[in-house]
Amino acid sequence: MNRPFRQAIADYIRAQAKPPDKFSHQPRLHQLAQQLAEDQPFDDDVLYAAAWMHDLGVFIGHRPEDPAALASWDNVAYVLREGPGLLGEFGFPADKIPAVIEAIRAHLPSARPATFEGVLLRDADILEQLGAVGILRIVSKVGRDTRFVRFSDALRVLRRNADELPGQLQLASARRLAEPRLRVLHAFLEASSSEKAGPDFESP
Repeated sequence: MNRPFRQAIADYIRAQAKPPDKFSHQPRLHQLAQQLAEDQPFDDDVLYAAAWMHDLGVFIGHRPEDPAALASWDNVAYVLREGPGLLGEFGFPADKIPAVIEAIRAHLPSARPATFEGVLLRDADILEQLGAVGILRIVSKVGRDTRFVRFSDALRVLRRNADELPGQLQLASARRLAEPRLRVLHAFLEASSSEKAGPDFESP
Protein backbone atom coordinates (compact mmCIF):
# COMPACT_ATOMS: atom_id res chain seq x y z
CA MET A 1 0.00 0.00 0.00
CA ASN A 2 1.34 3.43 -0.93
CA ARG A 3 1.80 5.62 2.15
CA PRO A 4 3.40 8.91 1.04
CA PHE A 5 2.63 10.45 4.42
CA ARG A 6 5.35 8.27 5.96
CA GLN A 7 8.06 9.88 3.85
CA ALA A 8 6.58 13.31 4.57
CA ILE A 9 6.77 12.66 8.31
CA ALA A 10 10.34 11.32 8.10
CA ASP A 11 11.52 14.24 5.96
CA TYR A 12 10.01 16.75 8.38
CA ILE A 13 11.55 15.17 11.47
CA ARG A 14 14.92 14.79 9.74
CA ALA A 15 14.90 18.53 9.04
CA GLN A 16 13.63 19.54 12.49
CA ALA A 17 15.75 17.24 14.68
CA LYS A 18 18.27 19.61 16.22
CA PRO A 19 20.86 19.10 17.52
CA PRO A 20 21.56 16.36 14.94
CA ASP A 21 21.92 13.59 17.51
CA LYS A 22 18.20 13.94 18.18
CA PHE A 23 17.69 12.10 14.90
CA SER A 24 18.04 8.28 14.61
CA HIS A 25 16.02 7.62 17.76
CA GLN A 26 12.82 7.78 15.71
CA PRO A 27 13.37 4.99 13.13
CA ARG A 28 15.07 2.86 15.76
CA LEU A 29 12.12 3.33 18.11
CA HIS A 30 9.60 2.37 15.44
CA GLN A 31 11.51 -0.79 14.58
CA LEU A 32 11.88 -1.73 18.23
CA ALA A 33 8.19 -1.14 18.92
CA GLN A 34 7.28 -3.37 15.97
CA GLN A 35 9.53 -6.07 17.36
CA LEU A 36 7.83 -5.91 20.75
CA ALA A 37 4.44 -6.67 19.21
CA GLU A 38 5.59 -10.15 18.16
CA ASP A 39 2.50 -11.81 16.66
CA GLN A 40 -0.09 -9.44 18.14
CA PRO A 41 -1.97 -7.18 15.70
CA PHE A 42 -1.48 -3.41 15.77
CA ASP A 43 -1.95 -0.41 13.50
CA ASP A 44 1.49 0.30 12.08
CA ASP A 45 0.46 3.65 10.62
CA VAL A 46 -0.39 4.83 14.14
CA LEU A 47 2.79 3.36 15.59
CA TYR A 48 4.94 4.86 12.84
CA ALA A 49 3.56 8.37 13.23
CA ALA A 50 3.73 8.25 17.03
CA ALA A 51 7.32 6.99 17.03
CA TRP A 52 8.49 9.65 14.60
CA MET A 53 6.53 12.57 16.07
CA HIS A 54 6.70 11.98 19.83
CA ASP A 55 9.85 14.02 20.54
CA LEU A 56 9.07 17.05 18.38
CA GLY A 57 8.88 19.26 21.45
CA VAL A 58 12.48 18.58 22.51
CA PHE A 59 14.04 19.91 19.29
CA ILE A 60 15.77 23.27 19.15
CA GLY A 61 13.39 25.63 17.42
CA HIS A 62 10.39 23.98 19.04
CA ARG A 63 11.38 24.15 22.71
CA PRO A 64 12.04 27.44 24.57
CA GLU A 65 15.58 28.80 24.63
CA ASP A 66 15.17 30.68 27.91
CA PRO A 67 16.54 28.42 30.70
CA ALA A 68 13.71 29.23 33.10
CA ALA A 69 11.05 28.50 30.49
CA LEU A 70 12.87 25.36 29.40
CA ALA A 71 12.97 24.06 32.97
CA SER A 72 9.16 23.99 33.08
CA TRP A 73 8.64 23.03 29.43
CA ASP A 74 6.10 20.29 28.71
CA ASN A 75 7.32 18.81 25.44
CA VAL A 76 4.52 16.23 25.36
CA ALA A 77 1.83 18.89 25.62
CA TYR A 78 3.52 20.69 22.72
CA VAL A 79 3.24 17.64 20.47
CA LEU A 80 -0.36 17.02 21.52
CA ARG A 81 -1.13 20.60 20.47
CA GLU A 82 0.90 20.79 17.26
CA GLY A 83 0.78 17.18 16.10
CA PRO A 84 -2.76 16.94 14.69
CA GLY A 85 -2.30 19.88 12.35
CA LEU A 86 1.08 18.66 11.14
CA LEU A 87 -0.21 15.14 10.52
CA GLY A 88 -3.07 16.60 8.51
CA GLU A 89 -0.59 18.55 6.39
CA PHE A 90 1.38 15.35 5.77
CA GLY A 91 -1.74 13.61 4.46
CA PHE A 92 -1.98 11.23 7.39
CA PRO A 93 -5.40 9.51 7.62
CA ALA A 94 -7.60 11.85 9.67
CA ASP A 95 -9.45 9.03 11.41
CA LYS A 96 -6.16 7.70 12.84
CA ILE A 97 -4.81 10.99 14.20
CA PRO A 98 -6.53 10.64 17.62
CA ALA A 99 -4.86 7.24 18.10
CA VAL A 100 -1.46 8.73 17.29
CA ILE A 101 -2.00 11.54 19.77
CA GLU A 102 -3.14 9.07 22.44
CA ALA A 103 0.00 6.96 21.97
CA ILE A 104 2.21 10.04 22.25
CA ARG A 105 0.31 11.26 25.31
CA ALA A 106 1.08 8.05 27.19
CA HIS A 107 4.63 7.31 26.02
CA LEU A 108 6.40 8.41 29.20
CA PRO A 109 7.22 5.78 31.87
CA SER A 110 4.88 7.48 34.35
CA ALA A 111 1.89 7.10 32.02
CA ARG A 112 -0.47 4.19 31.41
CA PRO A 113 -1.37 3.79 27.73
CA ALA A 114 -4.96 3.08 26.76
CA THR A 115 -4.05 1.39 23.44
CA PHE A 116 -1.73 -1.40 22.37
CA GLU A 117 0.15 0.98 20.09
CA GLY A 118 0.68 3.19 23.13
CA VAL A 119 2.06 0.27 25.13
CA LEU A 120 4.42 -0.64 22.29
CA LEU A 121 5.68 2.93 22.02
CA ARG A 122 6.11 3.37 25.77
CA ASP A 123 7.97 0.09 26.32
CA ALA A 124 10.21 0.71 23.30
CA ASP A 125 11.02 4.20 24.57
CA ILE A 126 11.95 2.77 27.96
CA LEU A 127 14.25 0.23 26.29
CA GLU A 128 15.92 3.09 24.41
CA GLN A 129 17.00 4.47 27.79
CA LEU A 130 18.82 1.28 28.73
CA GLY A 131 21.91 -0.43 27.30
CA ALA A 132 24.61 1.05 25.07
CA VAL A 133 22.21 3.31 23.19
CA GLY A 134 20.81 4.66 26.43
CA ILE A 135 24.33 5.43 27.62
CA LEU A 136 25.22 7.23 24.39
CA ARG A 137 22.03 9.29 24.43
CA ILE A 138 22.63 10.51 27.99
CA VAL A 139 26.40 11.03 27.92
CA SER A 140 26.17 13.02 24.66
CA LYS A 141 24.17 15.66 26.56
CA VAL A 142 26.91 16.47 29.08
CA GLY A 143 28.06 20.06 28.72
CA ARG A 144 25.34 21.18 26.31
CA ASP A 145 22.14 20.37 28.20
CA THR A 146 21.31 22.36 31.32
CA ARG A 147 20.39 19.13 33.11
CA PHE A 148 23.81 17.58 32.48
CA VAL A 149 26.61 19.90 33.57
CA ARG A 150 29.05 17.18 34.64
CA PHE A 151 29.55 13.47 34.12
CA SER A 152 28.08 12.90 37.58
CA ASP A 153 24.74 14.23 36.34
CA ALA A 154 24.71 11.67 33.52
CA LEU A 155 25.70 8.85 35.87
CA ARG A 156 22.94 9.78 38.30
CA VAL A 157 20.30 9.56 35.55
CA LEU A 158 21.72 6.30 34.21
CA ARG A 159 21.64 4.75 37.69
CA ARG A 160 18.04 5.87 38.13
CA ASN A 161 17.17 4.40 34.74
CA ALA A 162 18.74 1.08 35.69
CA ASP A 163 16.96 1.00 39.05
CA GLU A 164 13.50 2.24 38.09
CA LEU A 165 12.72 1.70 34.42
CA PRO A 166 12.86 -2.11 34.02
CA GLY A 167 10.07 -2.58 36.55
CA GLN A 168 7.82 -0.27 34.54
CA LEU A 169 7.90 -2.35 31.37
CA GLN A 170 4.49 -3.83 30.59
CA LEU A 171 5.23 -6.39 27.88
CA ALA A 172 6.98 -9.72 28.42
CA SER A 173 8.79 -9.17 25.11
CA ALA A 174 10.16 -5.87 26.42
CA ARG A 175 11.31 -7.43 29.67
CA ARG A 176 13.24 -10.07 27.72
CA LEU A 177 14.92 -7.45 25.56
CA ALA A 178 15.76 -5.41 28.65
CA GLU A 179 17.94 -8.12 30.18
CA PRO A 180 21.01 -7.80 27.91
CA ARG A 181 20.67 -4.02 27.86
CA LEU A 182 20.69 -3.93 31.64
CA ARG A 183 23.82 -6.05 31.78
CA VAL A 184 25.58 -3.51 29.58
CA LEU A 185 24.29 -0.59 31.63
CA HIS A 186 25.25 -2.15 34.97
CA ALA A 187 28.72 -2.99 33.67
CA PHE A 188 29.20 0.60 32.53
CA LEU A 189 28.04 2.00 35.85
CA GLU A 190 30.30 -0.38 37.77
CA ALA A 191 33.30 0.52 35.64
CA SER A 192 32.55 4.24 35.95
CA SER A 193 32.34 3.91 39.72
CA SER A 194 35.70 2.14 39.95
CA GLU A 195 37.51 4.49 37.56
CA LYS A 196 36.05 7.91 38.35
CA ALA A 197 38.31 10.61 39.71
CA GLY A 198 38.48 14.36 39.50
CA PRO A 199 36.03 17.27 39.60
CA ASP A 200 34.12 16.26 36.46
CA PHE A 201 32.59 13.39 38.41
CA GLU A 202 31.74 15.40 41.50
CA SER A 203 28.29 16.81 42.07
CA PRO A 204 28.04 20.51 41.21
